[in-house]
Amino acid sequence: MSKNNTLVKLGIFSSVFGGIFAFSNYIYKISTVPKQHTDADDNRDFDPAITEGRKFVRNHPDRQDLFIDSIDKLKLHASYIPCKESSHRYAIIIHGIWDNHESNGIYARHYLEKGINCLLPDLRGFGKSEGDYIGYGYDDRLDIIEWINYIIKKDPEARIILHGMSMGSATTLMTTGEHLPRNVKAAIADSAYATLREQFAHTYKSFKGSFVPVPIALFLARVMIYLRAGYDINEVNPIEAVKNSSTPTLFMHGDDDTFIDPHMCSRLYEAAKCPKQYCMILGAGHIEGVVRDPVNYWAKIDSFLSQLEF
Repeated sequence: MSKNNTLVKLGIFSSVFGGIFAFSNYIYKISTVPKQHTDADDNRDFDPAITEGRKFVRNHPDRQDLFIDSIDKLKLHASYIPCKESSHRYAIIIHGIWDNHESNGIYARHYLEKGINCLLPDLRGFGKSEGDYIGYGYDDRLDIIEWINYIIKKDPEARIILHGMSMGSATTLMTTGEHLPRNVKAAIADSAYATLREQFAHTYKSFKGSFVPVPIALFLARVMIYLRAGYDINEVNPIEAVKNSSTPTLFMHGDDDTFIDPHMCSRLYEAAKCPKQYCMILGAGHIEGVVRDPVNYWAKIDSFLSQLEF
């Protein structure tokens, strides 16, 4: 009887452990393994203007492929498009999750018309950049600093702005929390999350079949991501980063965003210690401000930058 009980306990333990491991792997796969953007019908952009911007970058006659090495020896890619006239002004435009640099063509077109050179990086794991996990801004902030240094090395007189969307926005804010060269003059954060842990919890609740309680799911995700990707999701904390920032920052969000809570934008704004401005785009969903109300969107950005004499 004792032997049978031991076998039963071992069977139960194996089943429980196997279930936990399988669930943890599932969480890691859906949250942290990069998926590449394609032009397939089932992966269409949310607005035709984004697709037009994508084509604008892809087919631009002056576009250049640039490559640098990250501090952990990954090869990182960016497209660089110079403006028509010689300029010391640069915009580093940072894309969101499940996409690549081409999605930011709509922003690049505007900046180029303003006489601003554009660098569009592929974040690690996306586009032509190496990497097998999503950093959510944690490692990416260091990659953006490498791109900043790349520009300054080529042009010591460079004046640089950072403009990020969604995960790229969080990356922007995480970057401003670091000690940056004086060449970085401003940051624009469109639809950032305040903390990755909160965003994971919000997103997990929307999954069908999210039967595991949120605290347990977050714990398992935290452990698995730390073991496999090497960072702690609790340290992906833009709201703490902005407390250390001295970079003038424009915080933007759409009030109809159901993917990232718009209230996170106001919390980030309140926490920031840097010179700052705030803009809520009415009627816009997640990163939709640029297409739902482009006049107001760009007027706010242009005004913000002109006040900084950029």
